[in-house]
Amino acid sequence: MKESARVRTAGAKRQRLMRAAAEVMHRQGAERTTIADIARAADVPVGNVYYYFKTKDELVAAALSEHARQLDLLTADLDRLPDPRERLKGLIAAWVGQRDLAARYGCPTGTLAVELDKGEEGGLDVEAGKVIQLLLTWAEHQFRELGQPDPDGLALTLVGAYQGMSLLANALRDPGIMEREGARLLAWIDSLQVA
Repeated sequence: MKESARVRTAGAKRQRLMRAAAEVMHRQGAERTTIADIARAADVPVGNVYYYFKTKDELVAAALSEHARQLDLLTADLDRLPDPRERLKGLIAAWVGQRDLAARYGCPTGTLAVELDKGEEGGLDVEAGKVIQLLLTWAEHQFRELGQPDPDGLALTLVGAYQGMSLLANALRDPGIMEREGARLLAWIDSLQVA
């Protein structure tokens, strides 16, 4: 196998492990997830995991990186829309589109952030906060482009509403909460006047 093909294969395997870590930790939580669980989900021998990630903490960090990557993909797709209002509404639609997953497991990044906050301070909990900050910064930019006063406060309201509806949908196992609250958020976005 040529060197470039070997590098591509290794990169694909690492990405598969990162995606599996994010998915399994979302379903099971970081504490209950084992390296064997991630290896199984990625269809990689357990011994190979250690080639890419030496510790479970590195896998948690990889899961957070995958959450950031998925968020980047979503917001890059939304950024193709010409209007910031439509971008915000597209974000809300994406959240509602994940209603069944949210009702079963909560928000992928939010639930992980809460779990990590119970551990050592200043570690991976800070990294989880950085992923959420990416979303806040993107939303703030949309509100600023709409000419809204206090765009950072509006971004906090939007992301806080998402975290709340995800938590409630999960606690009550009711995906309808995501639909109803998503509709309320869409109406709120529509009601904002352009400055």
